[in-house]
Amino acid sequence: MKLTKKTVDALPLPARGGGQKLVWDDDVRGFGIRLTPTKKTYIAQGRVRGKRTERRVSLGEHGTLTLDEARRRAKLELASMLSGTDPMEDRKRSAVRAVTLRTLAKKYMEDRRDLKASSRSDIEKHINGSFAPWADRPFVGITRDKVLTRFRELSERSPAQANQAFRVLRALMNYARAKYRAGDTPILPENPVRVLSDAKIWNRIQARSGRIPTAKTGAAWNVLQELRRAPDASRVGETLADAVAFLMLTGCRWGEMAGLTWDRVNLEDATWYIPDPKNRTPVTFPLPAAVVEILKKRRQKHGFVFPGRSEGHIREARSVMDKISAAVGVRVSPHDLRRTYRAIAGECGVEFWKTKLLMGHKMSGDVTIAHYTEKSDLRYLAAESNTIAAWIVRQGTIAAAGNVIDMPTRVRKTR
Repeated sequence: MKLTKKTVDALPLPARGGGQKLVWDDDVRGFGIRLTPTKKTYIAQGRVRGKRTERRVSLGEHGTLTLDEARRRAKLELASMLSGTDPMEDRKRSAVRAVTLRTLAKKYMEDRRDLKASSRSDIEKHINGSFAPWADRPFVGITRDKVLTRFRELSERSPAQANQAFRVLRALMNYARAKYRAGDTPILPENPVRVLSDAKIWNRIQARSGRIPTAKTGAAWNVLQELRRAPDASRVGETLADAVAFLMLTGCRWGEMAGLTWDRVNLEDATWYIPDPKNRTPVTFPLPAAVVEILKKRRQKHGFVFPGRSEGHIREARSVMDKISAAVGVRVSPHDLRRTYRAIAGECGVEFWKTKLLMGHKMSGDVTIAHYTEKSDLRYLAAESNTIAAWIVRQGTIAAAGNVIDMPTRVRKTR
């Protein structure tokens, strides 16, 4: 019928449960009104550039929108479809353009279920800190110019943290380009963080090389023994000393030690297990005798081997590391103990590839080691593990006795 205000007013609404009814206008093809049990809504329906699939657009409710205004809007929508504009893609594009950076980060972490806890923590840290001014604004508004400005601001505070923050943002934007598209075209024409590579302005960060001087290893070890044996040592203080001793004797990462639970420790077998290490290969490590001795004295129950003050595991050992730093004369972090372990392994004559395995490094560059060497069960490296740990303990004895140096004991090389 020809739609007029009078005919539209007279159109009866379908009964509840009766679905919807469409009434089309005789004057403008593709213009009509949709009747539901509760309202009358003007619509426009057409094909995008003659394609077979039709698109329907709601123009507004009768009463709120006049018939003449609805007919005018319908003509514009139908003309737009004829010229190639897809209203459905436009709606998708508008919805995506409203997605905030915070929501993007949340969806990224939901889809990337294999992300490590440390990676999730880094993302949340930078969303709430480095990118707080952008967090609740649409991510599509982040431009190359804004990236440059914010990168320079963050670099003035900490070049390393600025690099890390924008590596996080780069990953989020790559995810957005892959996920959010209008048809076959990405919503983001490019990743705006690319400007840092194009302009070659990523901060140059000198690789850290801090470690305990080999000659001071005994002094560091004796600090831990004093803390463990102190008559007034608290449970937490003893736990922190034990935890740092574990780091020194195994060369593992802080997170691997802190997250260790008793169900992954076998003191009879002298092994410990990491189901999801940094290199993604579950691995069983040998426990040197010195570590077994330490763990046997700890309260063994279900939960973390190194528990914190309340629930969960220890978070930091700053007080212990401060005492070690004072004893050895250089500032030492928990991660520096890994470099210390590597240096001691060299002193003991442990082959580099074996040391890398014991430290949980990814093996690459050597086909034989990468593809033909057992990397998931390292119990065959127990001798090397014990040699390194015994050397550390012996240095403590030497330092306590006032001697200066000790000749390293070379382990027997195996093919």
